[in-house]
Amino acid sequence: MLDQKEFVNKKETDVEEEKEHSNQASRVKLIVSDSFLSFMWVLSGSVIRYLIYMILGTGMDPISVLLKGYLALVYLYYFSQLRKVTNGGTYNPLFVLCHAISDNFVEFLYAVFGRIPAQVLGSVIGVWLINATFPAAANGPRLNVDVSYGALIEGLITFAIIIVSLGLNKFPRSSHKTWISSFAKLALHVLASDITGGVMNPASAFGWAYAQGKHLTKEHLCVYWLAPLEATLLVVWICSLFIKLPKRKRQHEMQYKDKLV
Repeated sequence: MLDQKEFVNKKETDVEEEKEHSNQASRVKLIVSDSFLSFMWVLSGSVIRYLIYMILGTGMDPISVLLKGYLALVYLYYFSQLRKVTNGGTYNPLFVLCHAISDNFVEFLYAVFGRIPAQVLGSVIGVWLINATFPAAANGPRLNVDVSYGALIEGLITFAIIIVSLGLNKFPRSSHKTWISSFAKLALHVLASDITGGVMNPASAFGWAYAQGKHLTKEHLCVYWLAPLEATLLVVWICSLFIKLPKRKRQHEMQYKDKLV
C-alpha cells in the first residue's frame, strides 16, 4: 500500500515537472514569435507599401484605391493567420496587454517584461534593416498636428480597434472575424494616416522613433505610447463591467489526469 502511494506521488511529481518545462518552452517560443512577427511586420509592410506605390502610383482613381485596399486587407489577413500558426504570437503590444490585464499577475508580468520588450526589439531591428538595405522604403509615421490632438486621435482609433477585437473574441468559431478585424484596422488606419500615421502599435512606432533618435521625446511618448495604452486600459475596464474577458485556455489538469491513469 505504501509502495503504491509512493509510486503515485512520484508520478505526480514527474507530471508537474514535465508541465513546468512545457510551460517554460511555450513562453520562450511565444517571445521569439512576437519578436519575429514584429520584425516582419515593420520590414515587409514598408517594402510592400513602397512597391505598391511604385507600381500603382499615388493616384486616387477608384481602381487604384480598390486595388491598394484589397492588397492591404490580404496583408493584414496574412499576419492574422501567422498568429494562429505561432499559437498566439503577435506584433502589437496592445493586444498582448489587453489579454494580460484580464489574466493573472504572472501572465501580466510575462507580457510586460517578456513579450512586449521582444516586440519592441523586433521592430527596432526591422527598421534598422530597412534603413541599411532599402532606405527608399523607410517611411515611418509622422505627427502632422499638435501633441494633444494627435494623442486624442491615436487614443480614439486604438479604443475602436480594441473594442472590435474583444467583441470578435465572443465569436471564436466565426469564419469571418479575421476579415472583419482586418477591415476595421485598415479603415481606422486610413482615417488617421494623415494625422498620426494611424499606427495603433507602440512597438512599431518605437522602432521608427528610435531610428530617428526621437524615442524619448514628448511627442512619441504621449501620442504613440501613453494614449494607446490608456485607451486599451479603458476598453478592458469597460468590457470587464459587461462581459467576461476570455482567458488563455489551460488543459494542464486534463493532461495531468490522463498521465496518472
